[in-house]
Amino acid sequence: MSTRDCISLKGMRFHTRVGLLPHEESVPQPLELDLTVWLSLKNVGETDSPSDLLDYRQLYEIVADTVGHSHHRLLEALCAKVAERALAFSMIRRVRVAARKPHVPIEGPLDYVEVVIERDRADPGA
Repeated sequence: MSTRDCISLKGMRFHTRVGLLPHEESVPQPLELDLTVWLSLKNVGETDSPSDLLDYRQLYEIVADTVGHSHHRLLEALCAKVAERALAFSMIRRVRVAARKPHVPIEGPLDYVEVVIERDRADPGA
């Protein structure tokens, strides 16, 4: 039986240097990320023991450590790094990372640019 059980952390907010333009290398700007992981455990929810499941704090730490304080040129690369680190946990079989950047150099009304990366253990790039 295939399960679709997942854990999502939505709206994690950071200030970091992200982008290709010169000012984006030195001036931190807001960045919002979502992380969803699908678990390979067969009986998610049938146990109430924390030792059997993934600690949500570990997922947050993956994102926070990856975002860090260094400059990220591409949102795509940042999302791919988060996905790779999440898939290092054996109980995670699939991951989705979404990053939203509200301040982009585009003339005209725009709430944000969003990049979404999805990976699973079957992907050669995962």
